[in-house]
Amino acid sequence: MPPSPEHWSLVVAGGGPAGFMAAIAAAEAGLKRILVLESTPEPLGKVLISGGGRCNVTHACWDPRELVGSYPRGGKALRGPFSRFAAGDAVAWFDDHGLELVEEPDGRMFPRANRSTAVIQCLRKAASAAGVELRTLCALQGAQARSEGGFALTVRVASQGGRDQPTALTADRLLLATGSHPSGRRLAQDLGHGLVAPVPSLFTFAFKPNPLVALAGVVMDPVDLELELDLDQGAGPPPPGMAHRFRQQGPLLITHWGLSGPAALKLTAFAARALHHCGYRGSLRVDWSGGRTQPQLEELFADCRRDQARRQLSNARPWPALSRRLWQHLLDQQGVEPDRRWADLGKRQQQGLIESLRRSSYAVAGRGPFGEEFVTAGGVPIGEVNLATMESRCTPGLYLAGELLDVDGITGGFNFQHCWSSGWLAGQAIAEAAA
Repeated sequence: MPPSPEHWSLVVAGGGPAGFMAAIAAAEAGLKRILVLESTPEPLGKVLISGGGRCNVTHACWDPRELVGSYPRGGKALRGPFSRFAAGDAVAWFDDHGLELVEEPDGRMFPRANRSTAVIQCLRKAASAAGVELRTLCALQGAQARSEGGFALTVRVASQGGRDQPTALTADRLLLATGSHPSGRRLAQDLGHGLVAPVPSLFTFAFKPNPLVALAGVVMDPVDLELELDLDQGAGPPPPGMAHRFRQQGPLLITHWGLSGPAALKLTAFAARALHHCGYRGSLRVDWSGGRTQPQLEELFADCRRDQARRQLSNARPWPALSRRLWQHLLDQQGVEPDRRWADLGKRQQQGLIESLRRSSYAVAGRGPFGEEFVTAGGVPIGEVNLATMESRCTPGLYLAGELLDVDGITGGFNFQHCWSSGWLAGQAIAEAAA
């Protein structure tokens, strides 16, 4: 007679931020025999590389009503979870576990040590202290709900010889926290869930050819962006209610392939599905003036003609924060000689420059080269999950957390915050259900 499979109270598939938080929360609430399965050699890989190796843990946004506005997918449905565990709770949780977070001027919060390894060490230490067992190079390959309750699991274990060795486990409860990996979506579907098709989010804009290539490295803040898409040019009819125009404001970085920076990333997050529908083609209007009106710009130009009449246009910008390189580019674009004096600037040339400052238009021709490393929009519909407990509404005893769900945030620590919140709620609920 074959030996009985190894049995666990909780198996967590995915050793990322949501999985670790859930396992620690459940263990600290009293649950024993918790196993975290991680398919790679090292857990928390996304934490390691995030924020340029610093890890933007969360964002200093303390009101759940305001916080939900930073999630293009999830929105108002997240108010309930965030009312129980939001950014302030995450800051307190990490402080209680020996990791102090500090706020930067833009609201992003990083570990005081200023390196992501400090976050990893904190989570791993907390998991170990709580009695959570971690197994790396182990991937959950199959899961089946048992008629008597719990789950029969098949785990693929990578051996040193290169051959994968399957092993069987059983668990009272199962948490899927596999991020955007296709295996997690497959497991969720096998256990009765639907799937919102995943598409990239938080990517950069590519122009081909790039008329701004000579300005690579220039940063402007703030900049107003307006993206307009022709939904009828997409592959098939657009879904009902899909918007075709999107706006965003913030810092913008010019790159050798197009545009990046927080404003561009936020815009692509909110427009992710519409851009995907249109094949990442559209028209992008850039207001380099940061929202200044026509009369305000005319007044600035009048001030320059009066106060800097003898200075050359190339040496005297309309306002100090306007990039010199960008201003010279706009002069060239309008055919205005850079050595022309402000006193000699004609009315038609002035109007052309003001129009370029307020309404420069560029043809979007795709995503930038690093688009797919950020965030995925899509996953298990949140309507199929009880957001108070993160338990599946399709399969009792199954829980889901993190990026596997159809929830994604803009840049600035919001995606990690959803991992902390959904993981903590799942862990608490699992321990309570077991008790």
